Amino acid sequence: MTEPVLITIDDGVMTLTLNRPQARNALNLAMCAALHAAARGATEQAVRAVLIRANGPVFCAGADIKERQGMGDDAIRARRLRAFAAYDALESLAMPVVAVVEGPAIGSGVEIAAIADFILATPAASFRTPEALWGTVGATQRLPRILGKRLAKDMMLTGRTLSAEDALAQGLVSRLVAPDAVEAEVAAILAPMLKAPAASLAMAKRCIEEGLARDPRGALATELLAIEDSLAAADWKRAMAGFGQ
Repeated sequence: MTEPVLITIDDGVMTLTLNRPQARNALNLAMCAALHAAARGATEQAVRAVLIRANGPVFCAGADIKERQGMGDDAIRARRLRAFAAYDALESLAMPVVAVVEGPAIGSGVEIAAIADFILATPAASFRTPEALWGTVGATQRLPRILGKRLAKDMMLTGRTLSAEDALAQGLVSRLVAPDAVEAEVAAILAPMLKAPAASLAMAKRCIEEGLARDPRGALATELLAIEDSLAAADWKRAMAGFGQ
């Protein structure tokens, strides 16, 4: 059986490649398990950054409907909980996570892309969350926090597709590049991450995520604690020593 997610580690970078192109990379139970295990492996192997990519012209077409056709309610509920656990495990990683989207992301595909710290896309990328139109619910938690509730509702209640250009303008996509420039841009993104102290990148991620969940005073307290951690680690002294040389 073909692995649902290909996992490679090279020079401290773990690449997770969705690998069900024959099914438009639809998310099934095996892919959920593979993504969850990969997140655990990234922590255990202390990789410096994670890339999420996909084989084939579609990033991810959403949940595997064919798999669900033979499931009862309990099995469907359990499958969705496995997906949520996989999303959370990837989103909670301390190291930077970058999604590279080079085709349509639908439903669960939007969820997978949205758990990344930011998204690099090509013009072929698009984003759609039509679950409510199909009689179910999904992708309601991350998109409103990224896009705002009105655009998220527009997408979910009407099936609106965000083009790569729209997604860039609305802040879902951070970088939009031509297909032949993807690898060079990925290398440019990774280069400073791999040189920086891993602990400080993790602290920056934590401060942003926790800060957004708190009021301004609580957010400042989070950053002050991180500053104390950085002073104790002394990575900043080594980094500052290199300036001007």
